[in-house]
Amino acid sequence: MLCRFRRPHLAKRRPVRCGGRLVFVAAVAAAVLLADPPVVWAVATIPEVISNLRAWIVGLLAGLATLFLTFGSVRYLTAGGDPGEIEAAKRALKSAAIGYGLAILAPVFVVVLQHIVGLDDGGGQ
Repeated sequence: MLCRFRRPHLAKRRPVRCGGRLVFVAAVAAAVLLADPPVVWAVATIPEVISNLRAWIVGLLAGLATLFLTFGSVRYLTAGGDPGEIEAAKRALKSAAIGYGLAILAPVFVVVLQHIVGLDDGGGQ
């Protein structure tokens, strides 16, 4: 329900508040109904989907690897000679190296996936 007041002394202001809410709801509904139809972004072929997937995987892995590299570097710089902190920083740097390696190998994995699915590299079916 759009208008419901628990305090009876505000009952005389109810039409003003309800009217404002109804005008707002009507304006939003009109904007939604009169807007252009949504654009559907559909990919036509499976190779395009796999190519997009490859780009997302590489970007995600490279971004996470960069995050781990930054985190490990800052941790190493602020360790202050503490062996536990230095080892934790080295683990983060190793994780960054693994992430960069996976980002480099992600396109190879996608090509293998294309061959498993039965698609050639040219995009034909």
